[in-house]
Amino acid sequence: MHLIINGDHHDDLPDGLTVAALVAHLGLPERKIAIERNREVVPKSTFGEVRLADHDVLEIIHFIGGG
Repeated sequence: MHLIINGDHHDDLPDGLTVAALVAHLGLPERKIAIERNREVVPKSTFGEVRLADHDVLEIIHFIGGG
């Protein structure tokens, strides 16, 4: 499957990924990110249900705490 993630093209991803599976595949902490798919925010409560399609455009934003 081909996805565009934060402007980078990824051609090596398995077909049928959910947003949650992509997050796990990329090794990201699900609790500290927000995801936009094709210019629409994906609610965290639906990460396990939303299936990604070939050529989806994703923006993944990482929240970083500090002090």
